[in-house]
Amino acid sequence: MSDNIYKRVATHVTHLFEEHPHPNLVYHNLAHTKKVVEKAQEIAAHYQLSEADTLAIYVAAWFHDTGHLFTDIESHEEKGVELMKEFMQKDPSGNEQLITNIAGCILATKVPQHPKTPIEEILCDADTYHFGTKEFKETNKQVKKEFALRGYTTHLQDWENNTVKMLEHHSFFTSYCKILLEQKKTKNIEWLKRKKQEAIADNTHHYLFSKESDKAKDKKENTNLLTRGLQTMLRLTSSNHFHLSEMADRKANILISVNSIIIGVILSVMIDKLSDAPYLTIPVIIFLVSCLTTIIIAILSTRPKITEGVFSKEDILNRKTNLLFFGNFYKSSLEEYQWAMSILMKDNEYLYSVIVKDIHQIGIVLSKKYKLIRLAYNVFMIGLIISVIAFFVAALINFGHSADNTTITNATGSPL
Repeated sequence: MSDNIYKRVATHVTHLFEEHPHPNLVYHNLAHTKKVVEKAQEIAAHYQLSEADTLAIYVAAWFHDTGHLFTDIESHEEKGVELMKEFMQKDPSGNEQLITNIAGCILATKVPQHPKTPIEEILCDADTYHFGTKEFKETNKQVKKEFALRGYTTHLQDWENNTVKMLEHHSFFTSYCKILLEQKKTKNIEWLKRKKQEAIADNTHHYLFSKESDKAKDKKENTNLLTRGLQTMLRLTSSNHFHLSEMADRKANILISVNSIIIGVILSVMIDKLSDAPYLTIPVIIFLVSCLTTIIIAILSTRPKITEGVFSKEDILNRKTNLLFFGNFYKSSLEEYQWAMSILMKDNEYLYSVIVKDIHQIGIVLSKKYKLIRLAYNVFMIGLIISVIAFFVAALINFGHSADNTTITNATGSPL
C-alpha cells in the first residue's frame, strides 16, 4: 500500500504541473519540487523515522510548492495545503493525523521558517538545501528572474544585500544538514558580498578575474564537499552499526540474566517439592530445558571470534588486510603496524576500501547476532507457553485423580 501511495502522489503532482503550465515559474517548478523530494528523502534516511513520518515528509515535499500554480507567493503554502487535502481525503491511505502532519510540514516552509517537529525540520532543510551547495549561485539567479517575471519588483531592489541578510538569518535545523552544508553556506555568503562589492566598484577586469577564480574555487569546494559528505556517511554508518551491536549485546544479556534467575529459583525451590508433587516433574523439566537452551543461544550470539592477528607485507601491498580491526594485527609488532598504517594513510583509495570492508564485516556479524537473538527469544517464548500449558494439564490430571480417590474412600468407608 505504501508503495502505491508514493506513486500516486508523484503522478498526481506531476500532472498538476503539466496541466497548469506557468511559464513564469523559473525556479518554483517541477524540477525544483523533484529536487526537494530527493533531498527530503536523503535527510530522512539518516534518521530512524516511522513509516507514517516518512510518508508525511514525502507527500509534503511533493505538494509544498503546488500553490505557486494557482496563487501568489505570499499565500502559496496555504494553497498547497488545500490541494494536498483534496487529494489525500480521496486517497484510501489518507487519515486525519497523517493529513495534519503533512499540512504542518508544508506550512513550516513559509518564510521565516519556524518548524515545530522533526519532520517539519527535515522538509525545511530540504527546501533550503541549495543554500549550502554550489548550486546556490544558479538558483539565486533563477529566483531573481522569477520575481521579475511575476512582477515582484520591490523584492529586486538591492537584491544581493537582501539575499545576504536572508542567508545570515537562515539556519539549518537538522544536525545532518548543519554538518554537511553550513560551511558551504558561509562561503556562498562571502561570494555574495564579493559580488556586491564588485558591482559597486564596476571594475570589469577585476570582475572577470574574480569570475574565473570563482570557477576554480567552486571546483575545489565541490570536491571538498563530496569528500566531507563521504566521510560523514561512513562515520554515521559505522556509528549506527556500533549502536546496533550494543543493542544486540544488551538484549542477549537480558535473556541470560532472566533465564539464569529462573533456573536458580526452580532448582532451589521446586526440586525439593517434586517429591510431594511428582505430577509437576514434566512441566518443570520443559521449563528448565527451554531456559537453558535460551541461555546457550544468547551466549553464542555474544561469544567473540578472534582471528589469527597477523598480516604479511604482501597483504598490505595488495590491499587485502583490514588494519582497522584489531583481530588482524594484534600479534604484529609495533614497527610492522606503523609501517602498514603509513601505507594505508598515504593511499586514499585503500583507506576508504578498508573502511567499507570494516562496515561490511560488522554488518555480517550483526546479522548473525540478531538471528541468534531472535531464535533465543522464540525459544524462550515457545518454552514458556508450553511449560504453562503443561503445568495446567498436569494440575488438572492430578485434580481428577484426587477426586476419584476421595470418592472411592468415601464409598468404601461409609457405614451404610
